[in-house]
Amino acid sequence: MTTRRVLGLILRFLRWAALAAAVLVLLGLAAAGALRWKFAGTPAPWARTTGHDALWMGHAWVDGRRTAEDVDALAVRLRGSGIRDVYVHSGPLDYDGTLRADKYPNAQNFLKWWRERLPEVRVSAWLGQKVGADDRPRLDLADPPARERIVAGARALIDLGFDGIHYDFEPVPDGDGPFLSMLRETRQAIGTKPLTTATQQIEPFPGLRHPSRLAIGHDKYWSSDYFRQVVELTDQVAVMTYDSGMPLRSLYGGFVVRQAEIAMGLVPEDKTLLIGAPAYHDHGVTWGDAAESVATAADGTRLALTEHGPRTDLGLALYVDFAATEEDWEEYRTAWVDPR
Repeated sequence: MTTRRVLGLILRFLRWAALAAAVLVLLGLAAAGALRWKFAGTPAPWARTTGHDALWMGHAWVDGRRTAEDVDALAVRLRGSGIRDVYVHSGPLDYDGTLRADKYPNAQNFLKWWRERLPEVRVSAWLGQKVGADDRPRLDLADPPARERIVAGARALIDLGFDGIHYDFEPVPDGDGPFLSMLRETRQAIGTKPLTTATQQIEPFPGLRHPSRLAIGHDKYWSSDYFRQVVELTDQVAVMTYDSGMPLRSLYGGFVVRQAEIAMGLVPEDKTLLIGAPAYHDHGVTWGDAAESVATAADGTRLALTEHGPRTDLGLALYVDFAATEEDWEEYRTAWVDPR
C-alpha cells in the first residue's frame, strides 16, 4: 500500500470520526434541551406524597450498633411522613451468594423495637452485591448454586420476621436473564411476601444506551422492555435516578421527570413505583453534589405526576438514612410531603 493511499485512508477515518463526534455533540445538546424543557412549569397542588414513600436504611440497624433509643428517634421523624416501606441493609451477600447469619445478629431485636413503635411501616431486608462474571470479585447470578444460596438467605430473613425482600444488585445488564430467574426463584420461596428491587435508570431517549455503555463499561440504562419484565416479577420497583451524571440542577430535574414519566407508563397501577431521591452528598464529582438533591427529585416527580394525572401508588425513595442531613429531611417535607 502506497504512502498516498495510507494518508488517504487516515484522512477519511478522521473525517468520519469528526462527523461522528459532531453528531454525538448535537444529540447531547438536543437531549439536554429536552430535559431542560421538561423541568419547566408548575406542579399541581395535589401532586405530592401519596403515603407510599420508602427509605433505604444502613446495616447498623441489624448488626448491633443501633439501639431501641435510635428507633425511637427515627420513629419521631417518620410519623406524619409519607414513608410506608423501609429497606434495611442485611447483607452484603458473599460472592458465592451466601448470606451468613452473623451479618445480622441484632435483626430480631430491631424488628421487635420497630413493630412496637412503627407497626404501620413495612420492613424489608435489603440484600445485594456487585454482580458480573469477569475477573474482579463479583457475584455471578448466572451460577444456579449462587442463586440458590441467595434465595435461601432471603427465605431465612422472611422466617426471622422481615415483611419482605428488597434486592439491589449492580450493575445488571439490560436483558439479563439470570436476574429475572432469581426474581422468579425468590417469589417461589417467599410466596406472597413483598418482593421489591432497585432498578437501573431507564434509557431516557432512544440511542443513548449503547454510547453510555461504551463510555462506562457497563449498562447504565435499561431498555423499557427489560424494565417492564422486572416490574412483572416484583411488587414494587425503585428507580435509582441519582448519580445521573447531569451537571446542572435543571438537567437533573428534567432527567427525573423523564424517568418518572417513562416508568409510570410501564408500571401498572396495582404496583408501587418509587423514584429514588439522593439524600447523600458524596457523588464523587463536584457537579453531582450541586445538581442532585431531594428537593429537585421531588420537584421532577411532581411535574411528571402533574402531566400524567393522579396516581395512587407513587412515591419517593430516600437514599440513604445514615447520610441524610437535616436539610435533606426538610426538603423531603417541604418539597414532597407538604409542598407550598
